[in-house]
Amino acid sequence: MPLFEGLGSGGEKTAVVIDLGAAYTKCGFAGETGPRFIIPSEIQRPGLQQPIKVVQYNINTEELYTILKEFIHTLYFRHLLVNPRDRRVVVIESILCPSHFRETLTKVFFKQFEVPSVVFAPSHLMAVMSLGISSALVMDCGYTESLVLPVYEGIPILSTWEALPLAGKAIHKELEGLVTEQCTVDTDSTPDQSLPAVIGSIPEEVVEDIKVRTCFVSDLQRGLKIQEAKFNLDGTAERPAPPPDVDYPLDGEKILHIKGSIRDSVMEMLFEQDNEEKSVATLILDCLVKCPIDTRKALSENIVVIGGTAMLPGFLHRLLAEIRLLVEKPKYQQALATKSFKLHSPPAKPNCTAWLGGAIFGALQDILGSRSVSRDYYTQTGRIPDWCCLSSPPPESVYDTSKAPPPLMKRAFSTEK
Repeated sequence: MPLFEGLGSGGEKTAVVIDLGAAYTKCGFAGETGPRFIIPSEIQRPGLQQPIKVVQYNINTEELYTILKEFIHTLYFRHLLVNPRDRRVVVIESILCPSHFRETLTKVFFKQFEVPSVVFAPSHLMAVMSLGISSALVMDCGYTESLVLPVYEGIPILSTWEALPLAGKAIHKELEGLVTEQCTVDTDSTPDQSLPAVIGSIPEEVVEDIKVRTCFVSDLQRGLKIQEAKFNLDGTAERPAPPPDVDYPLDGEKILHIKGSIRDSVMEMLFEQDNEEKSVATLILDCLVKCPIDTRKALSENIVVIGGTAMLPGFLHRLLAEIRLLVEKPKYQQALATKSFKLHSPPAKPNCTAWLGGAIFGALQDILGSRSVSRDYYTQTGRIPDWCCLSSPPPESVYDTSKAPPPLMKRAFSTEK
């Protein structure tokens, strides 16, 4: 498609769909069933050993612009192999993405690559679009945080979102600490050496590979026993028998012995309640409590879980069991009028569900055109409107401070008491 797209194809070319995640970026073309490429969201600079993360919110605009420009150039000219001037762009973004980052990325697309138009689509809404339904409670368990946002009749209820920094990054940190403290390494000369004495620290990509290949989420009863044994200081609680130990090869010359107790216990941090009684499972229930009462049944029976962390073996089963256990507690029993919880099975892997929704949206040419911001309009205004306040076409008075402010355009679904 990219190399021979001009031979007798006619009509408007399909849009480019980019899901710029904190750990990985999915890129491809609208109308396709999956992304063409999934690459790390990082760039490698000459002379630097560590790659530079692309998604950074705490750096100045000039440096962020340079990083994004180099990364987007890699997407277009190394992977997609298309002319950016010929295609619209659909960017899948998190609702927690700062305006500073979005505006810098927009500037890169319009000023550097001169794309025809850009639209920023909320990832949770795109996940719902992939299922062909209008209402769902979407949980995104990605790399930096787990974020829950309900979508009712196609409108994100932004005032009810819940989030916790419990996701892939936290798991990697916990797993690295456990492996460093408890595991040993065999070399050609000496067996059972401590890990720091042999290789120092473990690269994060190796930690991630260990997580994917060896770790899993226990069922509810087993998980509760593991937590009880972990937090019981007097030693009366007995820990369930751990799974078998695993040997993991390191760079072809060293063998890392991973204990079975690490394989099943590291994931419990997602479901352990902190001092505020918060966990990944409580996010869904707390979000439901905030929603209007007449929307709760429809949302609880249409739960969609996306993100790479949701692909862990046993995660979905454990999440649903935790929800059904917690809903019986007084805190939620009196507040929630429903006890029926059902999970959807999206038509794509959890880490690509939002991208697939964006690809479906990008294939709808009429709707895409009405939602997109053109390069000419951006040149005149210098602003990129938010998804929730974008009309067709956007009123110029939104950006004209000399005029009276336009009627308030609601960002979120709300009800008046």
